[in-house]
Amino acid sequence: MKVYGIKNCNTVKKALDWLNANGVAYEFQDFKKLGVSEATLKDWEKQVSWETLVNKKGMTWRGLSIEEKEAVVNEDIANKLMQEKTSVIKRPVIESPKGLIVGFDEAVYETNLK
Repeated sequence: MKVYGIKNCNTVKKALDWLNANGVAYEFQDFKKLGVSEATLKDWEKQVSWETLVNKKGMTWRGLSIEEKEAVVNEDIANKLMQEKTSVIKRPVIESPKGLIVGFDEAVYETNLK
């Protein structure tokens, strides 16, 4: 299982704490250090929409200009933004045997990761 996120993100910290407390093995990839490939984004978008992946509640999104926000109208533009500003990706993203999980929801983790 692979977990993508940013180490110092509070939501990622909660998720990693939950995984560790529940003995779930994982590999971690830090977006800030390693980025995310377009191929990975396209794989994720076979399971969830690009709208799910773009965190419109986060500081990075709120820091974009109105023009930049309004320009994000399709998968290709969203993917370019997510590669340029990885912190705009909702975190964490977990590639699990039961499918892609985006964000931290303890009930979803209980059902899908134990």
